Amino acid sequence: MNSVPFVWTLVLLAVGCVLLVFLLVRTLMEVRRFRRVQRGATHDLADRSGMVKARVAGLKVVLSQRRRG
Repeated sequence: MNSVPFVWTLVLLAVGCVLLVFLLVRTLMEVRRFRRVQRGATHDLADRSGMVKARVAGLKVVLSQRRRG
């Protein structure tokens, strides 16, 4: 009868380890997905800010041409 608590301890330890691995894998998958979305958003923001800079430069050229002419 002494070995029964020892077996339950091992079973609980094994279940805990399996649960820990499962949660760790899931967390890493979510982190990878978050990084992918973050890279896409950063790329999109850089593209948009580049377009704004180009428009501002175009407006400066037009305004300087109007001042001269």
